[in-house]
Amino acid sequence: MAKVMSLLQLVLVILFTPSLCCPEDQKQALLHFKASFLNATAYSAYSSSQFESWNSSSDCCQWQRVKCTSPFGSKTVNSLYLSEIVDWESEEPRVLSFTIFTPLFRIRSLTFLGLNQNRIQGGELLASILNLKELETLDLSNNSLSMEIPIDTGNLSNLNFLDFSYNKLTGTIPSSIQKLTKLETLWLHNNLLTGEIPDWIPNQKTLWNLDLSENQLEGMFPPWLAEMNLYNLVLSDNNLKGSLPPSLFNNTNLGVLSLSRNNFYGELPSNIGNASALMALMLNGNNFSGKVPESIASISKLTLLDLSNNSFSGNTFPNFSFIQDLQIIDFSSNEFSASEFLTSQGNHLVGEIPAKFKNLAGMIETPDGFSYYSAFGFESFTVETKINDVIVNWKKSKQGLSFNNLKNYSLLDLSMNQLSGEIPASLGSLKALKLLNISHNNLSGRVPASLGDLENLESLDLSHNNLSGSIPQSLAKLQQLTILDVSNNKLTGKIPVGSQMDTMDDPNFYANNSGLCGMQIRVPCPENLSPTYPPEVESKETWFSWEGVGIGYAVGFFVAVGNLYLIGYFVPTKPPNHRRQQRRQRI
Repeated sequence: MAKVMSLLQLVLVILFTPSLCCPEDQKQALLHFKASFLNATAYSAYSSSQFESWNSSSDCCQWQRVKCTSPFGSKTVNSLYLSEIVDWESEEPRVLSFTIFTPLFRIRSLTFLGLNQNRIQGGELLASILNLKELETLDLSNNSLSMEIPIDTGNLSNLNFLDFSYNKLTGTIPSSIQKLTKLETLWLHNNLLTGEIPDWIPNQKTLWNLDLSENQLEGMFPPWLAEMNLYNLVLSDNNLKGSLPPSLFNNTNLGVLSLSRNNFYGELPSNIGNASALMALMLNGNNFSGKVPESIASISKLTLLDLSNNSFSGNTFPNFSFIQDLQIIDFSSNEFSASEFLTSQGNHLVGEIPAKFKNLAGMIETPDGFSYYSAFGFESFTVETKINDVIVNWKKSKQGLSFNNLKNYSLLDLSMNQLSGEIPASLGSLKALKLLNISHNNLSGRVPASLGDLENLESLDLSHNNLSGSIPQSLAKLQQLTILDVSNNKLTGKIPVGSQMDTMDDPNFYANNSGLCGMQIRVPCPENLSPTYPPEVESKETWFSWEGVGIGYAVGFFVAVGNLYLIGYFVPTKPPNHRRQQRRQRI
């Protein structure tokens, strides 16, 4: 009996002890792929480095970019992280043939396949992948796939994440996708898809991430879409039209809504504030009209708000004082009016700058970025805001804010309006500011000495106003300052010296004032003349009493901080040491 028990124990050990190596057939398939890939890339240093650990003498489950599971005592390959295995900084190879990847499709145990950002060409790749019935995650984004989405895509019944974005896919979205009853994320953005938003989408009960942006979709905004319990809805850059149903904002899970650059119209529903989870709301580039609903200011999680390039009007503005995380507001190019409203280029409004700008929490400290992380199936996901559309006057030249540089910017641009009154000293509390531009207005009074507290400031433009008095010596404390423009004012006295002020020697930036002197402009000052210090109480903080706008974030200026887009796009976090392609960031 003892011998029987010992034998039984031996059998159990054999059955349930994982083998030392992955299956030989899977290893050979991977080595076959490696050989084909390196041959196609001419064994470049970058490509070779991606597969240094792949060799016939080691366990493929220990290779980089490979992950295995151990079901029933044996190892099998279940995940391949093969994103960006080509060098995007090199022009070669321009494309990769799909045939290079065909050995991978013999590994039927795969549940995760990431082939994004690889310049793969050939629609046949999609058809070949359809044999991998166990797939749960499929990422083919950022390639050169050109064909219609295969009807048989619906046969991958275990999929919960499907990303075909940034390709050249054509035709309509096939109805077979509705057979993917476990689908949580469907990303088809940046393709050439046509037709209307499919009416079978409401059948996807598990769907909570839908991005169909930057295609050629048309038709009305479907009322049933408003009834879905989506977390992210991105439909920007299509040819969609219609008004927004109030039920859309009854979704208390909706975190990102981007409908930018379509043909939507009508007034925003008054219950917009019911969407309490909204972090990013992007409705720019449409034909919305009427007043901005007061309830929008009750969305306490709102971080990014873009209503620019519409036909909004009115003489009051919601009170944003309770929104602590608001980092970007753009209300430019609308039809707002009256002195209680403040905006930037395009609205030509009249009014004073509110002293309550000091309440802009997102600009007092340099934020770590605008990110959202969630336990999202196989990996964590991050919101990337896309703001390639945003053009700012950065250091006297027009520049777009790219995603990669956005984290370095904190901007306040109120230029080219009809703003009046004095500059509030409280602006000096916005210590994260890198650019302050309030030029081309009707501002008067002194330049507050508190501007010298903007320790990160690189560019200060006060030109084309009616400012008087002297330039405060406190500006010499600004170690990062490279641009100072005070031209076309009524300033007098000695230009401050010391530190960066000694380098501010372009006479054009001081031109057309009534009495400036100093070594920067080569105009000698009377003996012993020093910069005039303003009174202790600088400015009466009268930049119109914006009681209704506690956060003071006037319309149409850009405060761009953090790892944002106006994509809000969610992208899978890459494995360590994987570089990300610098993609065009735009929602």
